[in-house]
Amino acid sequence: MASADLLLHPVRLRVVQAFLGDRRLTTGELATELADVPAGSLYRHVARLARAGVLEVVAERRVRGAFERTYALCTSAAQVGPAEAAALGPEEHARAFLAFTASLLAAFDRYLEGTPDPDLARDGVGYRMAGLWLTDDELGELVRDVAAVVAPRQGNRPRPGRRRRLVASVLLPTLEAGDGEAVGGEPDR
Repeated sequence: MASADLLLHPVRLRVVQAFLGDRRLTTGELATELADVPAGSLYRHVARLARAGVLEVVAERRVRGAFERTYALCTSAAQVGPAEAAALGPEEHARAFLAFTASLLAAFDRYLEGTPDPDLARDGVGYRMAGLWLTDDELGELVRDVAAVVAPRQGNRPRPGRRRRLVASVLLPTLEAGDGEAVGGEPDR
């Protein structure tokens, strides 16, 4: 499992996200997708992720005397484990969340800039927020339900008609008056 320091660097996080969906990319293809990242910097980040086992070489071919490698994401290594996440302090969590939200903003910007006539409904783009009153048990049930919907689709392979889509989730408790007690309105159900 990779460390938070390794994965939460903004460029390395974008590299990891480029491989989501069981993609296999050469560094050249990756450079095209992340055109705003200088090539030398990108190659160093790819090499660091490969040394850490987050990226693995799945193919290699000789091109003009050099080897072109194709990489894939080793998903089990591309996550910060629960023990390490629990050991992070508030500032480290804030940095991690900033990197996560910045990567979402960058992906949304790339969509808007790369789509000649963006139509969010047609393109299946959405962002929503809902406030739910949940006990810890109900929250656990919600997380299991979402996982049950998403997990089978994670195995989908690319094919005509399929478009890679990023799905992100954030769960945050809010601080309410009375620290979680129902405030005004109807009694708790």
